[in-house]
Amino acid sequence: MAPHLAHGIPPHLSMWQRVREYAVPPSMIKKATARRAAGDWAGACAAARVYVDLDLRAVRDRHGTDTATLLRADLRRLAPDLLRWHMPRIAPDGRLRPGLTLSLARYHGFGGTPLQLVVRTPPAYADAGQHLSLAVWDGSWSNVAGHHPHPHPDRRFRLDLHRHLWDAGRAGELRSRCAPGPPTVYDSPYAAGSWAAEAELLLRAEGLPRGAFTVRLGPRKRVPLELVAPDDSHAPTFRALRTDALSPHHVAALPTLPEAAVRVLPDVELLRAGLVPAERLHPLVGAALAAYASTPTGGPTPEPADPHRVRCRGEDHRIALRGGVLTAVDHDPSQLRREEMLVALGGPALPCLRAIDEVHRDPEALPAVRERLAHGDVVGALAVVEGLLGPAAVLRDGPLREELESAMVRRVEHGLFRSGLVAVHPGAGATGSEYVSDAGQVTAARRPRLTRRTPYPVRRKLNSRSRPRTGLFP
Repeated sequence: MAPHLAHGIPPHLSMWQRVREYAVPPSMIKKATARRAAGDWAGACAAARVYVDLDLRAVRDRHGTDTATLLRADLRRLAPDLLRWHMPRIAPDGRLRPGLTLSLARYHGFGGTPLQLVVRTPPAYADAGQHLSLAVWDGSWSNVAGHHPHPHPDRRFRLDLHRHLWDAGRAGELRSRCAPGPPTVYDSPYAAGSWAAEAELLLRAEGLPRGAFTVRLGPRKRVPLELVAPDDSHAPTFRALRTDALSPHHVAALPTLPEAAVRVLPDVELLRAGLVPAERLHPLVGAALAAYASTPTGGPTPEPADPHRVRCRGEDHRIALRGGVLTAVDHDPSQLRREEMLVALGGPALPCLRAIDEVHRDPEALPAVRERLAHGDVVGALAVVEGLLGPAAVLRDGPLREELESAMVRRVEHGLFRSGLVAVHPGAGATGSEYVSDAGQVTAARRPRLTRRTPYPVRRKLNSRSRPRTGLFP
């Protein structure tokens, strides 16, 4: 039975509920799964809107045949739709965390720095389409394409220790690895019951013995903890370290528990609260977490209202799709032409025509269209619009047209970022006149000015008196 939410749905669960509905549509999962099952890992990535920015031949020539073989095997096991499902997101709209590089796998060779399979998200100014990109990282800056703000892997967001979040063959481990565990001094949504086991995996992967590590609980709050056990044969537990005995630099240098191990999986919270049924989750996720499912709290899904009913001239008239457009069914076409001419001359419109105009400008389905566009599902958004207005409809000025035009403009900005034509960061470059030389360099005519469109990280750096070079402040 679903728990009673006395104070309504928490904001973070409301966000994740929308993310699970719109961010990874079933059509994407179906196409990516079919191509992956056929052995076409590149086609599966294309279906999940994941760019492939790596060359297996170049990896073989530079890092050896063994490393290339391991990399190819991981690419065949990669479920890009499952990876997108578990990618870190930001509030309040649930978009992908911008400008992020995550490590999916590490390949230790003969060199000092291991080769890593990484996935990157575009910066905020070029996040239209919510695309991901696969690449390899060997510790150098020469193989970074484009102008990514953070091309190096983030130690807070890493999935090489959580292969069940992207490896289709290990998705069954989701329940045992992402369960919240028994309650401790830290309340939900933190999975403190599994911190000790996850920290042991982290320290072992780093080649360190059982010892101290940190857990990030907030933007400026890192808690240093320590693994303790009678001996190596016993499962460890953790205890808090005295913060006054450690300097901030020492705390920042400690291994950081990945975010995937710190918090309870959002799907577990949604299932326990009854906000989403198990069959609405990703198939691999729903199969692993079916035991957490409870009775959904939402009501039945309303049936589509087609045709619409409008009170016009004392009668109930129908508005439905005819010939690919939304029209007033109970009015003669010649009468509709006369009424439209009357409206063009400034006369009053029929209630049916007013209802059609309102649907074109600001339909009830606008929030669903806006959510799909925010998560990059342009095909799904256009399908909603065509189902509402018809494939032959001409959009009129209003919020719906503005949303679609804004999405197209952002797609152009993303294309410029992918092609490397954005020579400077929009928040750090010139806002006035500028020119591009024959060598492709952008020269600014004046100092950039901070505006409301300047990204927040850039504003914070330019407005701060000091810019620390340590990793204390994320």
